[in-house]
Amino acid sequence: MPLSEYEQRMLQQMEQQLRSDDPRLASALADKPRTDVRRLSLGVLLFLLGLGGLVGGVATGWVWLGVLGFLAMLGGVMLAISGPRGAAGKRSRAKKPGGPGAPTSGSFMQRQEDRWNKRNEERGR
Repeated sequence: MPLSEYEQRMLQQMEQQLRSDDPRLASALADKPRTDVRRLSLGVLLFLLGLGGLVGGVATGWVWLGVLGFLAMLGGVMLAISGPRGAAGKRSRAKKPGGPGAPTSGSFMQRQEDRWNKRNEERGR
C-alpha cells in the first residue's frame, strides 16, 4: 500500500530534519558498507589453507595439525567477515559539538510530539 501525499511530505520533512539535526548520523545511515575485496580474498585463502590442514591432520593422525588447521579456518572466517580496523573506533570516539547535555533549540522528540499534537488537532476539526 503506497503512502499518501501527506505521508510522503511528512517523511521528507522528517528526513530533512534529521539531516539538519545530526548530519553525521544521517550520513552514517545513508552510506552503504563497502566490501573490502582484499580482506575477503585473504580470509578465503586462509580458510582454505586451514581446511587443508584440518583434513591433513585427521588423515595423518597429527592432532596438532588438525587444531592448527581449525584455528586457521576460524581466523580466515573472522578476517573475511570483519570490517576495516579503524571504522568502529572512529565512530565511537567522535565528539559531539557542545558536549553531552548541551542545550538545543528543542529536542527531536519534543518537535515530533508537537507535530503529532498538531496533526491530531487538524483531524479533529
